[in-house]
Amino acid sequence: MALDTSLDKPAPVRTIANALSGWINRLGWVWVEGQIAQLTRRPGTQTVFLTLRDTAAEVSLSVTCPRRVFDSIEPPVTEGARVVVHAKPVYYVPRGTLNLAADDIRPVGLGELLARLEQRRRLLAAEGLFARELKRRLPFLPRCVGLISGRNSAAERDVLDNGRRRWPGVRFRVENTPVQGHDAARQVIEALQQLDRDPAVDVVVIARGGGSVEDLLPFSDEGLIRAVASCRTPVVSAIGHEQDAPLLDLVADLRASTPTDAAKQVIPDVGEELALVAQLHDRGRRLFAGWLDRETHALAAMASRPALAAPFAAIDDRAAGLNDVVERGRRTLQHQLDRTGDEVAHQLARVRALSPLATLERGYAVLQTAGGDAVRDVGQVAVGDALTARVARGRLDVSVDRVDPDDR
Repeated sequence: MALDTSLDKPAPVRTIANALSGWINRLGWVWVEGQIAQLTRRPGTQTVFLTLRDTAAEVSLSVTCPRRVFDSIEPPVTEGARVVVHAKPVYYVPRGTLNLAADDIRPVGLGELLARLEQRRRLLAAEGLFARELKRRLPFLPRCVGLISGRNSAAERDVLDNGRRRWPGVRFRVENTPVQGHDAARQVIEALQQLDRDPAVDVVVIARGGGSVEDLLPFSDEGLIRAVASCRTPVVSAIGHEQDAPLLDLVADLRASTPTDAAKQVIPDVGEELALVAQLHDRGRRLFAGWLDRETHALAAMASRPALAAPFAAIDDRAAGLNDVVERGRRTLQHQLDRTGDEVAHQLARVRALSPLATLERGYAVLQTAGGDAVRDVGQVAVGDALTARVARGRLDVSVDRVDPDDR
């Protein structure tokens, strides 16, 4: 029920505190799962104080537990352990604080923990976060390698020493974070986001040495898995040893069996690359020399062919043949011209023989009247008519003095 209060009739603090206590007490006993983020045992007290943190969100609750209950837990639990707590929400009125009063704490067993990790793996796989087509290609020679590892850890030394030994010029940007415990996943996510925002970092390596399943739990954190999936920079997982398989291995663009293997996978060996360059150079030189020899032999074979050995012989043969054809054509044409000339001369002689001018050349003349008509009959003229006599060379004007009919 809502309290009956107003500006003129406010309720005292104790009333509100008691009301809160009453409402919270109605929640009853609950089972809560979480991770022990902080554990405090105060000397001389019979109460153990815990901070129970949610494994997937930044949410925590204070828990109190009787010392006898806590000491009876087998195996004993420490900070970072996952537990299931049977507790009742309690509101402490004098201080206005809320906490869980636990009467039973049970550590999460390895089998149950692995089953939950498998369930999480299936859910994330169903979302497609582990799909092969999402994997990004690592650069051949990274300018700068981002490294997330524990401070002064063996994993950090392995990556740095092996990387610099393989390629002395490689640069590292190292982000040291806790690699186990309740706050490890959050800090790894923050370091990963910082490296992903740095345009100089070409690849990020998350490295840690081996450990138990509980120690490696931060690298199966759902938040970390999603952060890696959303990165623009390729991420390499180098967690534990070959047999360790946190969920980070599935979402990373490359999984290395150890931190040392990560350095070998990410950074090329300068000696090997120089040897490979020399080998490719020798192979290329041999291939080019072989190709040059083959082409030289092919050119020599072609040059030895008659068409190339004496390239002008065919031209000379064709030129001689062409000269013969030209000479034959010239003779044929001359012969044809000669025959035609003779024929023209014969025709000309025949024409001249039949020409009236030839008749005139023999002494004959052609009489023409004043009208220009040829006189063929004496009946065409009369005495005294003026006529024109045409001879072989010139004309004569004549007159008719007498007309004698042809008496034949």
